[in-house]
Amino acid sequence: MSDARLSGYPLTYLPRDLTAGLVVFLVALPLCLGIALASGAPLFSGLVSGIIGGIVVGSISGSSTSVSGPAAGLTAIVIAQIAALGSFEAFLLAVMLGGVIQIVLGIVKAGSLSAFFPSSVIKGLLAAIGVILILKQIPHVVGHDSDPEGEMSFTQPDKQNTFSEILTVFEGDIHYGAAVVGLSSIALLVLWGRIKMLKNSVIPGPLMVVLLGVSLHILFQRTGGPWAIEASHLVQIPVAETAGDLLTFLKFPDFTQWANPAIYVAAATIAIVASLETLLNLEAVDKLDPENRNSPSSRELIAQGVGNVTAGMIGGLPVTSVIVRGSVNVNAGAKTKVSCIFHGVLLLISVALIPVYMNMIPLAALAAILLVTGFKLASPALFRQMWSEGRYQFLPFMITLLSIVFTDLLIGILIGLGVSLLFILNSSLRQPIRRIVETHAGGDVLHVELANQVSFLNRAALDTVFNDAPPGTNMLIDASGTDYIDPDILSLIQEFKDKIGPARGMKVSLRGFRKKYQLNDEIQFADYSTRELKDRITPDQVLQILREGNERFYTGNRLSRDLGHQVNATAGEQNPLAVVLSCIDSRVPAELVLDLGIGDIFSVRVAGNVIGNKSLGSIEYGVAVVGVKLVLVLGHTRCGAVTSTVELMCEDDNALKVTGCSHLESIVNEIVPCVDEETCSEIPRMSQDEKERFIDETARRNVCRSVYEIKARSEVIRDLVDAGKVMVVGALYDVKSGKMEFLTDSSDEPEYEQTPQA
Repeated sequence: MSDARLSGYPLTYLPRDLTAGLVVFLVALPLCLGIALASGAPLFSGLVSGIIGGIVVGSISGSSTSVSGPAAGLTAIVIAQIAALGSFEAFLLAVMLGGVIQIVLGIVKAGSLSAFFPSSVIKGLLAAIGVILILKQIPHVVGHDSDPEGEMSFTQPDKQNTFSEILTVFEGDIHYGAAVVGLSSIALLVLWGRIKMLKNSVIPGPLMVVLLGVSLHILFQRTGGPWAIEASHLVQIPVAETAGDLLTFLKFPDFTQWANPAIYVAAATIAIVASLETLLNLEAVDKLDPENRNSPSSRELIAQGVGNVTAGMIGGLPVTSVIVRGSVNVNAGAKTKVSCIFHGVLLLISVALIPVYMNMIPLAALAAILLVTGFKLASPALFRQMWSEGRYQFLPFMITLLSIVFTDLLIGILIGLGVSLLFILNSSLRQPIRRIVETHAGGDVLHVELANQVSFLNRAALDTVFNDAPPGTNMLIDASGTDYIDPDILSLIQEFKDKIGPARGMKVSLRGFRKKYQLNDEIQFADYSTRELKDRITPDQVLQILREGNERFYTGNRLSRDLGHQVNATAGEQNPLAVVLSCIDSRVPAELVLDLGIGDIFSVRVAGNVIGNKSLGSIEYGVAVVGVKLVLVLGHTRCGAVTSTVELMCEDDNALKVTGCSHLESIVNEIVPCVDEETCSEIPRMSQDEKERFIDETARRNVCRSVYEIKARSEVIRDLVDAGKVMVVGALYDVKSGKMEFLTDSSDEPEYEQTPQA
């Protein structure tokens, strides 16, 4: 790799990671303080968790974009557990034990549960966080800071709710100085994102917003008056006079509470909720990652567990992966987890060395950053996308969004997961199987394709499919894509196969059942051409079979076939329905593009699907000796043989001279009469599309010529055609779409000159 590296880290990533870490730090600072305040915990505990989430968790985590810290979703749990345990120190012991539980969960690979989170819920979570950020930051943008920053629940500690808090703003509770900072910050961020030069600058827009906010704060402070921004509208990091004073801010767990059962209940609660929130947020952040990286979920649980053990030891709140920080990190252009670690380092520096200067940052400036982030998360494009995916995606998405907005993160997610589960169950109950009627050469087959999971709840639906099948039906029960089948369902299938089906004259075949189910694969119907079928079928019916086969091929609805069964069934005798003369082109295998099986056709292949004595002899054998009812000349677009012939004519050259192959000339000579010489002379002046259209038209003429030549040069075939016992038709296969154009059968001599027989 050409990038300069330091211990495997591409140094070209460093500017993006550092600027992203700086932006996340600016956002995380008030959130850490606000969540601590909303949780009823010491302010310093929120900062401790932010530092640990950045440095400790970030170092262990396998995610490149996730950022951890104190989570708003745990606020209610923190309040309840501190009250139940009687002290913050006892609560810290529960946090430590919760971390141990998370480490164990990670070791046993419990993170794999994240694979079961529906995408509609994850996207609903992202949109909900966006909507909440917008609604919650509106008051802060204009200086209404009664509710702590980072509080995300609908019902607030100040007895207000999200919407009533906004109403107080419109009633005039605005700080004009803070409002100027907030609104000008939004304008600056919008401008920064729209001007290409600024957007691509190494200086992040949020940093300029903070500098603008601090500058306006200093200006308003010096001018005095009502516009001066008070401390209540600024970041408020606890300030220690000395290093020793800083250590006094730390709290330590009360190990005397080891024997208290409530500690272990609290620990389990913290571990489960924090793990659930982490896994959901991790999935959500991964969906935002422009590089589409997947984070190792079990490793993340271990990282979070170590983080919570550390937080509990030195007085921090529980940490989780936090979607707000993660989304800001992604939007800021983070490339690796260095950005997360750097944000933790900046938090540590700000707390230890420069708290006085950090306390000059207006909350309105930081609120503007979060508000703009909210608009990116809850973009109209996301809502349009979910609407376009149908109601089974849109409804869980909207219910998740609204539940989170009107309750809190945890309750909303649980409601969203519950609704998604109901939709999944409903879908499973309605469609435990896929029912397809397949038209095989030997007759119709009812293909019953079982779903991935078939439980006892699906018994009634499957029983209905069995009962509705007409007597005499050939039925194939297919479990190829099934991972689990309930014993009740297995019993139903066994009884139908052995007793009910045969009693109604039905042939019940099985495929794809696992050995443990003791239902062996057994194909009882003949999905191949038989003598009886060949004798009674007409040329028109054979042509219809070929038409339908190609339609199935290009629409992706190919018949299910047991090729092994066909091999055994046709070993003693063959009874093909048609002869197909096709080109040797690898893109046009006749049996596949016509969706036919073993024993259904004679396949004659020669470059350019031209007629020579040997190929004509093969066709005569199929028609006159074996008794096929139809001859199909199958040409195709972008034919190499036709293209070469056209190019040779255009350049007045020959195949032997160009290729050194002495026998190719006989093929070229068969195609030459189909080439319009006048149009051919214009090829050097044609566009590529025009040239391709001309070659394809020549291929079509070549098919028609071969159809004529077969009937003109073979008396036995011509007599059978005249008697209506055989049909000779042409078709042109489109190599781009897989679709065939069947050409009109004509006995008229083509308008171009015939060549001598090869």
